[in-house]
Amino acid sequence: MKINTSRFGAVEVAESDIIHFSDGLLGFESLKRFFIVDPADETLILWLQSADAADVAFPILEPKLFKPDYKVRLSANELRVLRIDSTKSKETLVYCILTIPADVAAMTANLKAPIVINTDSQLARQVVLQENEYSVKFPVYKQLVTVMMSTVTPKREEKPEAASALSLRGASSKVEVVAL
Repeated sequence: MKINTSRFGAVEVAESDIIHFSDGLLGFESLKRFFIVDPADETLILWLQSADAADVAFPILEPKLFKPDYKVRLSANELRVLRIDSTKSKETLVYCILTIPADVAAMTANLKAPIVINTDSQLARQVVLQENEYSVKFPVYKQLVTVMMSTVTPKREEKPEAASALSLRGASSKVEVVAL
């Protein structure tokens, strides 16, 4: 199906790539269906795009890129809601929402409330971690630039020409997800 977005234009999205948030996102509780967009640029930033509101998209990034020791501890209820049977599940993706101000060097990531996705069931939830060790405004710009500089850029002809929906089939995160 084609979904119109204000940021990326019309994007072809498979039904199997729609992610369902039963509770929506914090501040956007009425929006339940999202998909991940790869903007086909040189950054490592992806976008969590609403399938129901063309103008709602959040920049996201896998936290292991800038915080290698990051862990997500989920309650028994969160594991049940996400249908995660084992915390060793390879079907789990974890992303943090970024805040990108006009001065991109002040970019931050919300480590306190990550997005957890079960790629088998296409269920997702934004969880608020109980630990006080994580910040809602963790600075990421320097680490992101370092990672981008060390990443080998694919040849231009191998890159998609336009933004595309990211298939979650077989995707897994490097973030450790553990039970509380």
